Amino acid sequence: MVIFPKSKINLGLNITGKRPDGYHDIETVFYPVNFCDALEFVAFPEGAAGDVMTLTGIELPGNPEDNLVLKAVEILRNKYPIPYLRIHLHKSIPAGAGLGGGSSDAACMLRSLNKTFNLLLSSYELQAYAAKLGSDSPFFINCQPSFASGRGEILKPVTIFLNGLYIVLVNPGISISTREAYGNCVPAVPEKSLYDKIRYPVSKWKELIFNDFEKTIFNSHPEIESIKQALYGSGALYSSMSGSGSTIYGIFYEKPSIPGELRKYVIYEGEL
Repeated sequence: MVIFPKSKINLGLNITGKRPDGYHDIETVFYPVNFCDALEFVAFPEGAAGDVMTLTGIELPGNPEDNLVLKAVEILRNKYPIPYLRIHLHKSIPAGAGLGGGSSDAACMLRSLNKTFNLLLSSYELQAYAAKLGSDSPFFINCQPSFASGRGEILKPVTIFLNGLYIVLVNPGISISTREAYGNCVPAVPEKSLYDKIRYPVSKWKELIFNDFEKTIFNSHPEIESIKQALYGSGALYSSMSGSGSTIYGIFYEKPSIPGELRKYVIYEGEL
């Protein structure tokens, strides 16, 4: 089976509190983008010694054995008789980019194993498994625009009319760690929830919807802020950092003319 795990952007992100478990409470809106990895797997014949996973595309940091795709397989194999697999993952979505690539790969593996081996797991059950793999991983089970709260795992579908608009994703190749992103953030509950703000027209979002990580990240990486300003200079209706960065996206009425110095950092563009 071959599947194409999508990426996501965050439409706003508020850090609303610090949790006793060490995580933070947030509110954000996850929106899927057709910038994808490619994931393929086949079952080994009976008697195989274990899973085998190969990686191509963008090089990933860390140990391949720690990849979330393998962890997704392990989680379900602990409960269900899933054979050993030959897995190939082609990475297009950068790691540490705020686009949820690893979480999406893992969620798509859960979904596909459920279908391939007829496990009959509901979306709710799959989301519960996905939450063990990453705070944003449950979103990728259904992959529809969602208001997220808690750690990001509590989801409520939202209607956002972005169809036909154009998105540009720009990534300067800077990997932002979660520790760095949260390091200097001060949690605060906004006067008006993002759930309400997102209902305004996109042309109003610049003055209403913000990513709390930007202040910290822009202070330490001013080149990321300059990308946001360049996208506005190119006519973006709205521009923001996605998640904890370092990807900046711009939403446009139509395909924009991107300056040459910015063009080299564009990793994806297309209609929403």
